[in-house]
Amino acid sequence: MNFWEELLNEVGNGNAMLGLSILAVGALILLIALFSGTVSIVLGIKYFKFNRRENSAGLTGAEAARKVLDANGLEHIKVKTVGSLMFGNSYSHYFKKVRLRRLTRHKKSVTSLAMGVQKAALAILDKEGDPDMKKRIRLVPLISFGPLAFIPIVLVGALLDFFVFHTDGWVTIAVAALGLLFYLMTFVLSLMTLKTEKKAQERAYQLLRENEMATEEEIEDIRKIFRLYNIQYVNDMILSALEILYYVLQIAAAASDSSNGSRN
Repeated sequence: MNFWEELLNEVGNGNAMLGLSILAVGALILLIALFSGTVSIVLGIKYFKFNRRENSAGLTGAEAARKVLDANGLEHIKVKTVGSLMFGNSYSHYFKKVRLRRLTRHKKSVTSLAMGVQKAALAILDKEGDPDMKKRIRLVPLISFGPLAFIPIVLVGALLDFFVFHTDGWVTIAVAALGLLFYLMTFVLSLMTLKTEKKAQERAYQLLRENEMATEEEIEDIRKIFRLYNIQYVNDMILSALEILYYVLQIAAAASDSSNGSRN
Protein backbone atom coordinates (compact mmCIF):
# COMPACT_ATOMS: atom_id res chain seq x y z
CA MET A 1 0.00 0.00 0.00
CA ASN A 2 1.47 3.35 -0.98
CA PHE A 3 1.32 6.60 0.99
CA TRP A 4 -1.87 7.98 -0.59
CA GLU A 5 -3.71 4.66 -0.42
CA GLU A 6 -2.83 4.37 3.24
CA LEU A 7 -3.98 7.93 3.92
CA LEU A 8 -7.32 7.47 2.13
CA ASN A 9 -7.82 4.12 3.83
CA GLU A 10 -7.38 5.62 7.29
CA VAL A 11 -9.73 8.52 6.55
CA GLY A 12 -12.24 6.07 5.10
CA ASN A 13 -12.09 4.01 8.29
CA GLY A 14 -12.97 7.07 10.33
CA ASN A 15 -9.41 7.67 11.56
CA ALA A 16 -9.25 11.23 10.22
CA MET A 17 -6.73 12.40 12.81
CA LEU A 18 -4.42 9.49 12.05
CA GLY A 19 -4.76 10.11 8.32
CA LEU A 20 -3.99 13.80 8.71
CA SER A 21 -1.01 12.97 10.92
CA ILE A 22 0.37 10.67 8.23
CA LEU A 23 -0.15 13.45 5.68
CA ALA A 24 1.59 16.06 7.87
CA VAL A 25 4.58 13.83 8.61
CA GLY A 26 4.85 12.84 4.96
CA ALA A 27 4.88 16.51 3.95
CA LEU A 28 7.57 17.29 6.54
CA ILE A 29 9.70 14.40 5.31
CA LEU A 30 9.43 15.77 1.78
CA LEU A 31 10.36 19.33 2.87
CA ILE A 32 13.32 18.21 4.98
CA ALA A 33 14.50 15.88 2.21
CA LEU A 34 14.41 18.78 -0.26
CA PHE A 35 16.29 21.05 2.15
CA SER A 36 18.79 18.29 2.87
CA GLY A 37 19.31 17.79 -0.85
CA THR A 38 19.95 21.49 -1.29
CA VAL A 39 22.50 21.50 1.55
CA SER A 40 24.17 18.44 0.00
CA ILE A 41 24.52 20.28 -3.31
CA VAL A 42 25.98 23.39 -1.63
CA LEU A 43 28.29 21.20 0.45
CA GLY A 44 29.46 19.40 -2.67
CA ILE A 45 30.16 22.70 -4.42
CA LYS A 46 32.13 24.04 -1.44
CA TYR A 47 33.96 20.73 -1.03
CA PHE A 48 35.15 20.68 -4.63
CA LYS A 49 35.81 24.44 -4.70
CA PHE A 50 38.19 24.28 -1.76
CA ASN A 51 39.56 20.97 -3.02
CA ARG A 52 40.87 22.86 -6.06
CA ARG A 53 42.46 25.60 -3.94
CA GLU A 54 46.00 24.73 -2.85
CA ASN A 55 46.72 25.21 0.85
CA SER A 56 49.56 27.46 2.02
CA ALA A 57 51.36 24.63 3.84
CA GLY A 58 51.74 22.63 0.63
CA LEU A 59 50.56 19.46 2.40
CA THR A 60 48.31 16.72 1.12
CA GLY A 61 45.53 15.42 3.34
CA ALA A 62 47.61 12.33 4.14
CA GLU A 63 50.71 14.39 4.94
CA ALA A 64 48.74 16.76 7.17
CA ALA A 65 47.18 13.86 9.09
CA ARG A 66 50.56 12.12 9.41
CA LYS A 67 52.22 15.29 10.68
CA VAL A 68 49.57 15.86 13.36
CA LEU A 69 49.51 12.20 14.42
CA ASP A 70 53.31 11.96 14.73
CA ALA A 71 53.49 15.24 16.66
CA ASN A 72 51.05 13.80 19.21
CA GLY A 73 52.70 10.43 19.73
CA LEU A 74 50.35 8.52 17.45
CA GLU A 75 52.90 7.05 15.05
CA HIS A 76 51.07 3.69 15.22
CA ILE A 77 47.92 5.17 13.65
CA LYS A 78 47.93 4.48 9.90
CA VAL A 79 46.62 6.83 7.21
CA LYS A 80 44.80 4.90 4.50
CA THR A 81 42.83 5.63 1.36
CA VAL A 82 39.25 4.40 1.21
CA GLY A 83 36.24 5.00 -1.02
CA SER A 84 35.74 7.97 -3.28
CA LEU A 85 32.47 9.90 -2.93
CA MET A 86 30.26 7.97 -0.52
CA PHE A 87 32.76 6.61 2.01
CA GLY A 88 35.94 7.73 3.72
CA ASN A 89 37.16 10.63 5.86
CA SER A 90 36.88 8.77 9.13
CA TYR A 91 38.84 7.56 12.14
CA SER A 92 38.63 3.97 13.36
CA HIS A 93 39.52 3.23 16.97
CA TYR A 94 39.32 -0.51 16.36
CA PHE A 95 41.56 -0.61 13.26
CA LYS A 96 43.80 2.28 14.36
CA LYS A 97 43.40 4.08 11.06
CA VAL A 98 42.60 7.50 9.68
CA ARG A 99 40.78 6.96 6.40
CA LEU A 100 40.70 9.65 3.72
CA ARG A 101 38.92 9.75 0.39
CA ARG A 102 40.91 9.28 -2.78
CA LEU A 103 39.65 12.69 -3.91
CA THR A 104 41.35 14.43 -0.99
CA ARG A 105 44.16 12.28 0.32
CA HIS A 106 46.76 13.10 -2.34
CA LYS A 107 45.73 16.71 -3.06
CA LYS A 108 47.41 19.73 -1.50
CA SER A 109 44.10 21.51 -1.10
CA VAL A 110 42.27 23.34 1.68
CA THR A 111 39.67 20.55 1.77
CA SER A 112 42.35 17.86 2.06
CA LEU A 113 44.03 19.79 4.87
CA ALA A 114 40.72 20.15 6.71
CA MET A 115 39.78 16.48 6.47
CA GLY A 116 43.23 15.14 7.30
CA VAL A 117 43.68 17.27 10.42
CA GLN A 118 40.10 16.85 11.69
CA LYS A 119 40.21 13.07 11.48
CA ALA A 120 43.63 13.06 13.13
CA ALA A 121 42.08 15.21 15.87
CA LEU A 122 39.59 12.40 16.54
CA ALA A 123 42.54 10.06 17.13
CA ILE A 124 43.99 12.61 19.58
CA LEU A 125 40.68 12.77 21.49
CA ASP A 126 40.75 8.96 21.61
CA LYS A 127 44.30 8.96 23.01
CA GLU A 128 43.41 11.58 25.62
CA GLY A 129 40.46 9.50 26.81
CA ASP A 130 37.87 12.14 26.02
CA PRO A 131 34.64 10.94 27.72
CA ASP A 132 32.43 11.71 24.71
CA MET A 133 34.88 9.89 22.44
CA LYS A 134 34.80 6.87 24.75
CA LYS A 135 31.01 6.76 24.54
CA ARG A 136 31.14 7.10 20.77
CA ILE A 137 33.58 4.20 20.44
CA ARG A 138 31.40 1.91 22.56
CA LEU A 139 28.28 2.84 20.62
CA VAL A 140 29.66 2.76 17.06
CA PRO A 141 28.33 -0.78 16.31
CA LEU A 142 24.83 0.15 17.48
CA ILE A 143 24.83 3.50 15.64
CA SER A 144 26.06 1.85 12.44
CA PHE A 145 23.79 -1.18 12.33
CA GLY A 146 20.75 -0.09 14.37
CA PRO A 147 18.78 1.39 11.43
CA LEU A 148 19.64 -1.62 9.25
CA ALA A 149 18.07 -3.95 11.80
CA PHE A 150 14.59 -2.44 11.56
CA ILE A 151 13.43 -4.19 8.37
CA PRO A 152 14.80 -7.66 9.31
CA ILE A 153 13.11 -7.37 12.73
CA VAL A 154 9.76 -6.53 11.11
CA LEU A 155 10.17 -9.41 8.62
CA VAL A 156 10.81 -11.84 11.49
CA GLY A 157 7.65 -10.58 13.19
CA ALA A 158 5.64 -11.03 10.01
CA LEU A 159 6.95 -14.59 9.54
CA LEU A 160 6.09 -15.45 13.14
CA ASP A 161 2.65 -13.97 12.61
CA PHE A 162 2.00 -15.97 9.45
CA PHE A 163 3.56 -19.34 10.26
CA VAL A 164 3.46 -19.63 14.07
CA PHE A 165 0.87 -17.49 15.82
CA HIS A 166 -1.68 -16.93 13.00
CA THR A 167 -2.88 -13.65 14.57
CA ASP A 168 -4.41 -10.58 12.92
CA GLY A 169 -0.99 -8.92 12.73
CA TRP A 170 -0.46 -8.13 16.39
CA VAL A 171 2.85 -9.98 16.58
CA THR A 172 4.14 -8.00 13.60
CA ILE A 173 2.99 -4.78 15.23
CA ALA A 174 4.63 -5.65 18.57
CA VAL A 175 7.91 -6.65 16.93
CA ALA A 176 7.86 -3.53 14.73
CA ALA A 177 7.37 -1.41 17.86
CA LEU A 178 10.45 -3.08 19.36
CA GLY A 179 12.37 -2.33 16.16
CA LEU A 180 11.27 1.31 16.36
CA LEU A 181 12.54 1.53 19.92
CA PHE A 182 15.89 0.25 18.69
CA TYR A 183 15.82 2.75 15.83
CA LEU A 184 14.99 5.60 18.22
CA MET A 185 17.86 4.62 20.49
CA THR A 186 20.20 4.78 17.50
CA PHE A 187 18.93 8.27 16.66
CA VAL A 188 19.56 9.56 20.19
CA LEU A 189 23.04 8.05 20.27
CA SER A 190 23.89 9.70 16.95
CA LEU A 191 23.81 13.03 18.79
CA MET A 192 26.98 11.93 20.58
CA THR A 193 28.69 11.39 17.25
CA LEU A 194 27.99 14.98 16.24
CA LYS A 195 29.35 16.20 19.57
CA THR A 196 32.70 14.46 19.07
CA GLU A 197 32.91 15.63 15.45
CA LYS A 198 32.48 19.23 16.60
CA LYS A 199 35.09 18.73 19.32
CA ALA A 200 37.51 17.41 16.70
CA GLN A 201 36.75 20.38 14.47
CA GLU A 202 37.62 22.82 17.25
CA ARG A 203 40.81 20.86 17.97
CA ALA A 204 41.64 20.96 14.26
CA TYR A 205 41.55 24.78 14.23
CA GLN A 206 43.89 24.78 17.23
CA LEU A 207 46.29 22.29 15.61
CA LEU A 208 46.35 24.22 12.34
CA ARG A 209 47.36 27.38 14.19
CA GLU A 210 49.87 25.72 16.52
CA ASN A 211 51.64 23.97 13.66
CA GLU A 212 51.34 26.97 11.30
CA MET A 213 49.64 24.76 8.72
CA ALA A 214 46.97 27.25 7.62
CA THR A 215 46.31 30.96 7.41
CA GLU A 216 43.36 32.56 9.20
CA GLU A 217 41.62 32.90 5.85
CA GLU A 218 42.03 29.18 5.21
CA ILE A 219 40.77 28.34 8.68
CA GLU A 220 37.67 30.43 7.99
CA ASP A 221 37.13 28.50 4.75
CA ILE A 222 37.52 25.25 6.68
CA ARG A 223 34.90 26.47 9.16
CA LYS A 224 32.50 26.94 6.26
CA ILE A 225 33.03 23.35 5.14
CA PHE A 226 32.55 21.93 8.64
CA ARG A 227 29.50 24.14 9.25
CA LEU A 228 27.81 22.65 6.18
CA TYR A 229 28.75 19.14 7.30
CA ASN A 230 27.15 19.81 10.70
CA ILE A 231 23.98 21.19 9.11
CA GLN A 232 23.77 18.14 6.85
CA TYR A 233 24.24 15.83 9.85
CA VAL A 234 21.45 17.56 11.78
CA ASN A 235 19.19 17.40 8.71
CA ASP A 236 19.81 13.67 8.44
CA MET A 237 18.95 13.21 12.13
CA ILE A 238 15.73 15.22 11.78
CA LEU A 239 14.84 13.17 8.72
CA SER A 240 15.49 9.98 10.67
CA ALA A 241 13.28 11.23 13.52
CA LEU A 242 10.43 11.96 11.09
CA GLU A 243 10.85 8.53 9.53
CA ILE A 244 10.59 7.01 13.01
CA LEU A 245 7.38 8.97 13.60
CA TYR A 246 6.04 7.86 10.22
CA TYR A 247 6.75 4.23 11.08
CA VAL A 248 4.95 4.72 14.43
CA LEU A 249 1.91 6.07 12.59
CA GLN A 250 2.01 3.09 10.23
CA ILE A 251 2.04 0.74 13.21
CA ALA A 252 -0.89 2.66 14.72
CA ALA A 253 -2.71 2.38 11.40
CA ALA A 254 -2.03 -1.36 11.25
CA ALA A 255 -3.27 -1.78 14.82
CA SER A 256 -6.40 0.21 14.00
CA ASP A 257 -7.07 -1.89 10.90
CA SER A 258 -6.60 -5.11 12.87
CA SER A 259 -8.95 -3.86 15.58
CA ASN A 260 -11.60 -2.88 13.01
CA GLY A 261 -11.19 -6.21 11.24
CA SER A 262 -11.70 -8.12 14.50
CA ARG A 263 -14.85 -6.17 15.34
CA ASN A 264 -16.25 -6.78 11.86
